[in-house]
Amino acid sequence: MKKIALFTLVVGLFISVQAQDKITNKEGSDYEFTVVTDIEATDVESQGRTGTCWSFSALSFIESEIMRLGGGKHELSEMFIVRNTYSDKAERYVRMHGNLNFGPGGAFHDVSEMIKAHGIVPLEAYTGRPANEEKFNHGEMDHVLLGMVKAVVDAEQETLTPLWKPAYEAVLDTYLGEIPSEFSYKGKKYTPKSFAKSLNFNADDYVFISSFTHHPFYDEFIIEVPDNWMMKEVYNVPMNEMMEVIDHALMNDYSLAWASDVSEEGFSFRQGMALVPLDGAKIKKSGKDNKNFSDAGAAKESTVFDAPCEEKEITQEMRQLAFDNYETTDDHGMHMTGIVKDQTGKKYYIIKNSWGTSYNDCDGYFFASEAFVEYKTIDIMLHKDAVPKNIKKKLGIK
Repeated sequence: MKKIALFTLVVGLFISVQAQDKITNKEGSDYEFTVVTDIEATDVESQGRTGTCWSFSALSFIESEIMRLGGGKHELSEMFIVRNTYSDKAERYVRMHGNLNFGPGGAFHDVSEMIKAHGIVPLEAYTGRPANEEKFNHGEMDHVLLGMVKAVVDAEQETLTPLWKPAYEAVLDTYLGEIPSEFSYKGKKYTPKSFAKSLNFNADDYVFISSFTHHPFYDEFIIEVPDNWMMKEVYNVPMNEMMEVIDHALMNDYSLAWASDVSEEGFSFRQGMALVPLDGAKIKKSGKDNKNFSDAGAAKESTVFDAPCEEKEITQEMRQLAFDNYETTDDHGMHMTGIVKDQTGKKYYIIKNSWGTSYNDCDGYFFASEAFVEYKTIDIMLHKDAVPKNIKKKLGIK
């Protein structure tokens, strides 16, 4: 077992590992989970008060991929990706006359594209905390950067000066630190690009898959979410085939990056569960969710978190309606690392989060039910070889 033994609490009650593949409760909870598959991942990190889950989750996924490919265990710098993304995003915002979503959010392909363009560095070479801050907090920086690019676009002058970009870069350097052009790591010297090459990670080997009916299946489309500022495409498949891809990947030791909505009543990171209970389930909510879930969201209490419950049967039409009505939005990026089943045979996915380890006793992980993944998945990122052959053929993936 690689990490499931680290789960010490689900649904608010103590859980212990009784065998290498089984987790059972001890003090009142009726949930019993059996591990089906569990893929190795690096330690849980905290994104703090930032909107950078996309970088944390995609890099966690890539770290697992590097281990799977025999490249060893590395902790990569999330803020190196964020720093370069903010730089590229500002230039595009200005070129688009301000008609572009500008903010801390992003998508999984931002990470692979930044690695292709700029390389990557280990966390120890670039922490993104130039003053050795204890936690990330980008609230002030985000407002300053937005104000700068808006000022450039709105300036009353005929031509832009060549000064705005160096001034903008200086602000990034102040808040996040200067990017190293060269660094030493494990006794060797690297540049960001040479280090990326040493990891044998090929960004072109990765694909993005979604499932919505407002575009044809088995084709690519630009997914219409605000954080897709690069206007990148995803493959579109029916919901059942999206789930087939997920299960096939995990059962063959491929993890994946998972973008989802986490605003549902049945989502409770504190309780370690994400569910879609039948209508009528009573869920008591205390407090509210802040913008970046830096306090792990509101506290929730319900019997659905105490014992297996009946859930809604999810259809393709339900998925589409929730997306069209802004009920499913691109809230959060996470890393899906395995599968468990409860004593009734229901399937749940093991999700590594980026909200640290202080707000639940599952060491920063939680379990998302099959219904929740069917209903609330925005898109997934995974290695092309993790896609079943019949679906690869339909999509024309080589």
